[in-house]
Amino acid sequence: MAPGQHTSGRADYRDLAPLFPEMAALDADDPRRARLRERLITGHLPLAEHIAQRFSGKGIVKDDLLQVASVGLIHAVDRFDPTLGCEFLSYAVPTMMGEVRRCFRDTAWPMRVPRRLQELRLAINKAAADLAQELGRPATGADLAERLGVTEVEVDEGLEARQAYWSVSLDEPEYRDAGRAPLCETLGGEDLALALVDDHEALLPLVSALPERERRILALRFFEEKTQAQIGAEIGISQMHVSRLLKGVLDELREGLTTA
Repeated sequence: MAPGQHTSGRADYRDLAPLFPEMAALDADDPRRARLRERLITGHLPLAEHIAQRFSGKGIVKDDLLQVASVGLIHAVDRFDPTLGCEFLSYAVPTMMGEVRRCFRDTAWPMRVPRRLQELRLAINKAAADLAQELGRPATGADLAERLGVTEVEVDEGLEARQAYWSVSLDEPEYRDAGRAPLCETLGGEDLALALVDDHEALLPLVSALPERERRILALRFFEEKTQAQIGAEIGISQMHVSRLLKGVLDELREGLTTA
């Protein structure tokens, strides 16, 4: 989605574009400059609302996120240089998103992130905003690596560190859609094999206490999946004897489990 399509359309924001060079041409103390600045901020507020919505549901209430995104919008309006030839939205969006991400960083880090990556993330955010204005397009990983004097792998690490800003509740609906089931209901069902762990641990001492021949019969029957006749031939006893021994062993193990 193009930046200008976040709300009612790119044309709405383009109507504001001529106000930037008009404001830049005025002296800082000119009252007309303050009026133009206020009009630019107010006109782009829907973009701040969109960004706040995008980050909502991640541990900070939407009203607070809107306030932070609005601060980023004010910074973008004050710092934008229309003489560089790029669109304001290409500069404003990374600036506002950087403010919101800083808010998450300063509020909490649910995961331990090395300070090096925290600082790299900040540098990436600033470089991304500057390059977007200079290049007239979002900066690539190669652009960021060249500007910061690091490798593209390090840039990727810095970008991945953003994922540690917040944890997502398992009770939160998917994609922040209230009509969807919470995440906890989409993570699969109960693993029935876990119930076998207790049985396995309880059986170990019982099997270890059996005579060597009975342990061998169990191994041949249930691990090597041999028939009673095959077991008898291997051990040197009749199939009927194997059947009696096997039944006795299983009864003994079953009783041991119920009395444990």
